[in-house]
Amino acid sequence: MCRNTVGFLLVLCGVFAMAAGQASAAGNTIKVGIIAEMTGTFADHGKEMMNGIKTYMMQHGDSVAGKKIELIVKDTGGPNPDVAKRLAQELIVKDKVDILAGFGLTPNALAVAPIATEAKKPVIILNAATSIITTKSPYIARVSFTLAQVTAPMAEWAYKHGIRKVYTVVGDYGPGHDSEAAFKKAFTKLGGQVVGDLRVPMKNVEFGPYMQRVKDAKPEAVFVFVTSGELGIGIMKAYNERGMKQAGIKLITTGDVFDDAVMDALGDTPLGVISTHHYSADHKSPENAKFVADYKKVDSKLRPNFKAVHAYDGMAAIYAVAKQLKGDVSNGDKVMQALKGLKLNSPRGPIQIDPETRDIVQNVYVREAKKVGGKVYNVEFDTFNAVKDPGK
Repeated sequence: MCRNTVGFLLVLCGVFAMAAGQASAAGNTIKVGIIAEMTGTFADHGKEMMNGIKTYMMQHGDSVAGKKIELIVKDTGGPNPDVAKRLAQELIVKDKVDILAGFGLTPNALAVAPIATEAKKPVIILNAATSIITTKSPYIARVSFTLAQVTAPMAEWAYKHGIRKVYTVVGDYGPGHDSEAAFKKAFTKLGGQVVGDLRVPMKNVEFGPYMQRVKDAKPEAVFVFVTSGELGIGIMKAYNERGMKQAGIKLITTGDVFDDAVMDALGDTPLGVISTHHYSADHKSPENAKFVADYKKVDSKLRPNFKAVHAYDGMAAIYAVAKQLKGDVSNGDKVMQALKGLKLNSPRGPIQIDPETRDIVQNVYVREAKKVGGKVYNVEFDTFNAVKDPGK
C-alpha cells in the first residue's frame, strides 16, 4: 500500500517507481529540473542561480558524455512549500527529469525531501542553507553552504581579535536560527559573552528600532545574519543612521549581508566591516578570474555572487557525475553514490561533497570590505581550511 508523504498525496506509488527507474524518455538527453524563486521578493535568488548555470554551460557546452543537457525551469514564486512539492511531482512524473536542482530557500527544499525519497530522485541544493536539509532525504546533496559553517569561524575570529561582548541579530527563519546557535556556541565556548539576541522578520523590516536596542545594550560588536539583498542594505543603513560605529560597536557578519550583488548599491558604507563567507568576487585564483570574466558575458550588470557560484558548481557536479556514469544518470542510487566524495576545483576554491553527510566541505574566508579599482569588494585576508558544518 502506498504511503502518503507529509500530507501531500502522491498520485500513485507505481508512477513514482516507474519514473525513478526509467531512463530519460528521449534517450539522448539528461533532464535537469530546476526549482527556483524566479519571481517575487526573492527573485534575485533564481536569477543569480540561473546566471551561474548559464555561465557553466557557456564554458563547457550543453552536452556531456554523449548526452544533451535539457533544463526545465519551474518558479515557486518565493517561499512556497506547497508549490515546490507540486512542481517536483510534475517534473518527476510528467517531465521525467533525471535530477532536481535549485532551491534558494529552505522551506522549498524541505518540502521536496520526502518526494525525492519516494521517487529515489537526486536533488542538488544550490543555495538553501539550513543544516538539517541533507538529513531529510538520502537523495539530497548540497553544493552551497550552511549558515553554521560560515558563522562559527566568525565567532572564532572575533574572540581571537579581542571582542568579548556581542549582541546577535538574525533573520527569524531556519538559517537565521542556525546562525544564532552556531555563533553563541562557538563564542561562549571560547569565553565570550552574548549580551542579547534579536530575531527579525524577513519582510517589511525597519531595522532602526532593532539597532537602537543593540546600541543601548553597549556591546563591543553586533553580529548580524539576514538573507542577502534588500535586508542587508537595510541593516547597513540602520547601523549607520544610529551612529553605532561612532559608539564603538563593531559590525561583524556572515557574507550574506555583503553579498557581492548588492555591494555597488551599498557604496562606501561597508568599508572596514569584517565578514566570513565561502566566496567573494575578489577571490584570487585562475578559476575565479575566468568565472568572473565569463559571468559578465551572461550578465553585464551584476557581479557574480555566492548563489551564482553555487549553481555553477552544481552544474559542474552534474557533468562530473554524468562522465563517471558514462551518461546514464537514470538510477538515483548510482547518481548519489557518484556525488558522495566528489571533489571539484571551484571558483571559490577546493570543495568536496562529504561522503557521509552529503554536505559541502569548503574553505571559509575572513574578509574586509575594501576599495579595489574604485569599488568596494570583500577582500579575503585569512582562511579557515576545509570547513564542515560544525554540527555534523
